Amino acid sequence: MSAKADCEELMNVVLPFAEQMLGKHGEFLPFGGAMCPSGEIVWIAGHDGREHPPSIDIIRLIKEAFVQGAAQETYKATAIVYDVRIALSGDGVQSDAISVSLNHRDAYSVIVMFPYALRGTEVLIGEAIAQAGEADVFAK
Repeated sequence: MSAKADCEELMNVVLPFAEQMLGKHGEFLPFGGAMCPSGEIVWIAGHDGREHPPSIDIIRLIKEAFVQGAAQETYKATAIVYDVRIALSGDGVQSDAISVSLNHRDAYSVIVMFPYALRGTEVLIGEAIAQAGEADVFAK
């Protein structure tokens, strides 16, 4: 499979969990998923001992685990999933969005954001917005 196909498969596994947490709790803590060289997908969480740590701290812990795993060739693709606010248009309209930061060992990196709205327990997902990723998990 190509790097893009691996990342899409990984995204399709992790995204429903974020949607499920939004529907049940109206929010979710950042979490991660990774694809092993065999194609197996594993879940990754970050915890620093605090009951309500800032999301940025959890993202940092997950990214550190991914960088270490990538250096040891434990993973071929990684995904960090977190909640963000994005501008939908030039007029400043803001939306909540599920952000999926994807990285692949074959130099593929993209961030895909899914705007969403909550209607009770229903999660309405908008059209995906993609941008170049940071390519900061796998050593160059």
